[in-house]
Amino acid sequence: MIWPLLRTRRWLAFTGVVIATIVAFGLLSQWQWARADVRRQERISLQAALAANPLPLGTLTAQERAAQEWQAVSLQGRYLPDPQVGVRKRPLDARNGFWVMTALQQDQGPIVWVNRGWLPAGQDALSTPAFPDPPSGDVRLSGYLRTFEEAGAQGNVGLPSGQIAAPAPALLPSVGTSLDAYVQLATSEPAQDGLVTLPLPEVDESRNVSYAIQWLLFAAVAMGGWYFFIRREAIEDAQRHKQVATAGGMGDA
Repeated sequence: MIWPLLRTRRWLAFTGVVIATIVAFGLLSQWQWARADVRRQERISLQAALAANPLPLGTLTAQERAAQEWQAVSLQGRYLPDPQVGVRKRPLDARNGFWVMTALQQDQGPIVWVNRGWLPAGQDALSTPAFPDPPSGDVRLSGYLRTFEEAGAQGNVGLPSGQIAAPAPALLPSVGTSLDAYVQLATSEPAQDGLVTLPLPEVDESRNVSYAIQWLLFAAVAMGGWYFFIRREAIEDAQRHKQVATAGGMGDA
């Protein structure tokens, strides 16, 4: 019988550990389900933003720019010849490289920083590759609004000339008044050369769903293992008692 075993100190302790483990696995599964729900909402918002028709950047208010990252936008103007910098340590396809940031003076609106694309790194961390020149003259661009990263003014200390640590207002060269966001380039007229257009992000909640199911399976394994071992010990105890009773009966005979 199982119930007598549950009254023993050893099985009470083991059962307590199993229950605590199952509860922990259940909480971890619930956390992963919650993360999956957050990721699902992010995916829906991102897909909606990427699928929207580009809006003229000059028509968006500051609140509208801040409300929807990855908002598709269009803009036109002229690239400023200087400055142009590379954001270091930005890998792509398992290769280290730079994001090339160039300032653009809009025809109607303030200066905006444009992330024109990716360039592979040089032979060592101290080498700043030659950044391809942007198209000259008037350009018409489409892209996606991106929020500046946060970084302190000391982030560029010790870096080679032409490199910055992050696309952050405190680290970018001063170009006078600039927009409170930057644009990740999608298309350019005229086309540019020498840079790889950055891929769009992919948000997928399936990994979190998989983890949530795995934690539930772990909980089921813990419960099944507990039942297997206690049942096996109960059967062994019953057999042992039967053998003792049989031996006692033969002795009385």
